[in-house]
Order: sequence, then C-alpha cells, then structure tokens
Amino acid sequence: MASSSSSAAEAPDTSYVKMDKEADATLIGKHCQLEYCNQLDFLPFFCQSCKKTFCLDHRTETAHKCANAGAWAARRRQAQLAQPSAGEGKRMRDLVSQKPCAATDCKTTVGTSLVPGVHCSNCNRDYCLKHRLKEEHDCKNKIPIGARPAQFDVAEQTKSAFAKLKAWGAAKKEAAGRTLPKPKPSSTSQRLVAVNNLKKSAKGDAKLPPEKRVYVYVEAEAETTTAKNYKGEFFYSKDWVIGRVLDAAAKSLQIENVNNQSSQERDKLRVFHVEGGRVLEFNEKVGSALVSGNTIVILRGIGPPPDLIEM
Repeated sequence: MASSSSSAAEAPDTSYVKMDKEADATLIGKHCQLEYCNQLDFLPFFCQSCKKTFCLDHRTETAHKCANAGAWAARRRQAQLAQPSAGEGKRMRDLVSQKPCAATDCKTTVGTSLVPGVHCSNCNRDYCLKHRLKEEHDCKNKIPIGARPAQFDVAEQTKSAFAKLKAWGAAKKEAAGRTLPKPKPSSTSQRLVAVNNLKKSAKGDAKLPPEKRVYVYVEAEAETTTAKNYKGEFFYSKDWVIGRVLDAAAKSLQIENVNNQSSQERDKLRVFHVEGGRVLEFNEKVGSALVSGNTIVILRGIGPPPDLIEM
C-alpha cells in the first residue's frame, strides 16, 4: 500500500487516492470496506480521512459516508498555514504617513494610495512625482536631513570646484596651444602634421570606419589613476555621446569610475574640453563637441557644466 503523502502529491484535490499496484507487489485487489458492498476491486481507492479502502463507486467521502469526513482537507489546510508567507520577515519601505511634498511651494500631499511619494536618498526627503528628480527640487543646494551642516557647505564646494577647474583650464589650454597651434595661414601645415601623427599613434576600435573617427588627446589627474602614464591618444566614433567616451577613457587610463554608483558630485568624473574651455555634457555627441586634434581632460569632483570657466 502506497503512503498517504505520495498519494496526496498525485491527487491533492481529492480525499481519495489510487493505490499503486506497481509499488506494492502484494496488492492483488482489495475488497471494498463499505458495509453491504465488499466488492473486489483490482484498482482500489484509499480514503485519506478514514484510512479505509473502497471501490470505484464508493471512493468519495459522500459515497461511503465517511466517519471522519473532512479530515484530509483540514490536515492540508494546516500544512499550508504552517508554511511561511512570501513576504514574511520583510519590511516595506513605504510606511510614510501622509505629508506635504518637500518641494518649495508644492501643496501636493504624498503618502496616499494615489500619490505614494518618492524618497530622495541624497537630501533625505519625500517628494511628489512632479518633483522626484534632483533637478526639480534643487537637491544640490539642500542640506540632507540629519546631516551636519558643516559637511555639506554647498558654497564652499562650489568655490573649490571653480578654483580647481580654472587652474586646470589655464594650464591645459596653454599646453594645447603649444602642441596644436590655432589655425592660421602660416601654421596650417603644422596642425595637419600634428593631426596626422596623432592618427598614427591613436588607439581605438579597429572596426570603426575611418570617416567616423575623431582623434583626441586624453589626460587625467595623476591622483585619479593607477596607471603609470596618465596620458593617452585615442580615437572615438563621432556618433558616441560624451558619457560613453568618459567610460572608455577611464577604462583605458585605469581611472576608477563610480559615476553610476555614487550620487555625490565630488565622486563623479567629468570631461573637460581644453580648446572649448568648458565641461562637456554627458549626452553631447562627439561629432558636435570635438574635432580631431582636440584635448580632453578627465577630472573628478568639479561639478556639472556649464559656465564654470571665464574665457
């Protein structure tokens, strides 16, 4: 006779299960245990409630008037209740009570079923959907709730970024001017020679068609890279955006890139265009922002563009 547990797995929604003749070699038919029946059945059914054997006609609890009707269903229900639920031990984030949106002049109430609210981990406040982005609620100029004001002196950070960027801009622009003179009737040939030499030494994807290549000099701060040489000559596709160029240059010069992991501006890398004297946007196209022979510098913690350098 097969065990009740294996039988239940085969037919979990009935109080009766077939008795497996192959698993039990001694099973050569059973008499129905219902009084007045006693029929010999070679494929008998086992009742999981009263633990008796019945024929096909009397296999259900109703047909044989089971003395312990519903016992199998109660056991199965208790077993289901004993199993841990899917969310047991977990705590939902959205336990915020109703409150107004933290954005200035916004009267929307967040924390409701219709407007659950979005929590900004940078300034530690809750906002409505309209002001959920950092740019919409002026996140960079707010002191995070619970933080020490001295640690987040926005004016001091901005001043430091300006000074750092101006110093780099002056030095790199002067160096670029000596290497690649500005286009003049007397120096055009020298610029062409310099660009041709750059094309010979620059590294990049060999599968990229020559007509789509933009050749540039790439430099980085010595303290931001683990490589011995923090300068390089590379070519990139004019269809790429500056953000992709930043990722490729950081990998080539062994610069730690945490732009996708950190929300702090002091940890992020930016691309400074020496000839243009400005920080490039991540979504700018290479073909519209750079030309062959330009110099770009990878800097950390200088803040977002634009207008950080007085030309």
